[in-house]
Amino acid sequence: MTTWSIAGTLTVVPAPTRTELLAEPVAKALAALASPEAVGVTEIDPELADTAAFCEAYGSPLDASANCVVVAGKRAGEVRFAAAMVLATTRADVNGVIKRRLDVRKASFAPMDEAVSLTGMEYGGITPVGLPAEWPILIDAAVAAAPELVIGSGIRGSKLLISGAALASLPNAEVIEGLAR
Repeated sequence: MTTWSIAGTLTVVPAPTRTELLAEPVAKALAALASPEAVGVTEIDPELADTAAFCEAYGSPLDASANCVVVAGKRAGEVRFAAAMVLATTRADVNGVIKRRLDVRKASFAPMDEAVSLTGMEYGGITPVGLPAEWPILIDAAVAAAPELVIGSGIRGSKLLISGAALASLPNAEVIEGLAR
């Protein structure tokens, strides 16, 4: 079993042992990973799912949290989606790096209801594990290099603990230097 130095006061168990703490698409995608048992999950108060509140309540370092944002842009009438993973202490370069990667005129955060509907995950818990197969997962190089991260689990009532290398190995993942500012 993996020991997580960033867990603070949380009790972390291997994610495959508590699939009820995962959104359905997350549980399915997790099972397909090379080492699903190396991913941890912990139950949290859903009211504390937002990163700053989570870190303060559970003693987990803010610089070990990564956020997943769903970005959309249009080109020739076609809407293109991507997920971007950046450290919680940074912001995704939506109208620079992401816009160019999606090859769209303008990129912006996808509307909440659309992001929730398309991912099958709860707002505030969206994670790159289990996203629609055709979406690129853009991962900032600092996220990919992190030995331990806290990320969403697909629901607000839990968090995943995972390595940056495991995120970088997801299907459609692209590690991008300078994705975050």
